[in-house]
Amino acid sequence: MSKMTDASGVPVQLRQPLSNFLLSLADDEFILGYWDSEWTGVAPMLEEDVACSSIAQDEIGHARLFYQEVAALTGVSPDHIAYGRKLEDYRQAQLVEHRRGNWAFTIARRFYYEMADQIRLASLQDSAYVPLAQAIAKIQREEVYHQMHIGTWLQRLARGTAEARQLLEQALQQLWPDALGLFEPFAAEALLLEAGILSRPSSALEQQWLTSIAPILGQFNLSLPLEPVPHNSQDNAAGEVFRSLVPARYGGRQGQHIADFADLWEQMTMVYRLDPQASW
Repeated sequence: MSKMTDASGVPVQLRQPLSNFLLSLADDEFILGYWDSEWTGVAPMLEEDVACSSIAQDEIGHARLFYQEVAALTGVSPDHIAYGRKLEDYRQAQLVEHRRGNWAFTIARRFYYEMADQIRLASLQDSAYVPLAQAIAKIQREEVYHQMHIGTWLQRLARGTAEARQLLEQALQQLWPDALGLFEPFAAEALLLEAGILSRPSSALEQQWLTSIAPILGQFNLSLPLEPVPHNSQDNAAGEVFRSLVPARYGGRQGQHIADFADLWEQMTMVYRLDPQASW
């Protein structure tokens, strides 16, 4: 496996698959950061106004790092990549597209997302595409706080009032199919795996995520439509694995988006569409 130290070292046949993959990383962060920034000024307490603003800023900053790598591969400016694409050209999972909802909804979504993102980032830290590995190292340092924040709030809601727990349970159930969609396989994923840009397929990352979240929710007696694979299954040879009792909601990685994102796209691209020379 040869290292690719910059965009010029990426073979032609890998440029589009790598660009699409980087867009999925960037768009996940970008859209989630946009929605969560709306908590600034209206969060449950003053400290959360600051925390939500900080986390949202981190996510949008992470998106910028990935957009810059797409720009290096494609020659298109980061501004245009972020704000100049058509709605169907965005590649985020549908989990991040929903409006922020209530506080429990936000915490449920961030729990699913942050656990998945932690696993995804770890799988990329030794990527053969060196600029990606370097970006991941920076992002992981900032993600430590995100993990602590969401863990605290998950426990607080799960062990809080009956209403808080009920809202959390409802949000976890509602978002479950969309959360599974975080692991929608990428186009040409096999090429990126063969080149060492990706270390593990989406299916393996999904299984690691399931085995990570199941015990965390279990300690709070929060249930999911999830069951362990019977021990006599060949799939269980490497240890306990799980399967969802409901199907994943795919489509986001292919440009299929929900109405909430269409509304956000109109809002967040308005200035750029009026003045494409503006910079962000």
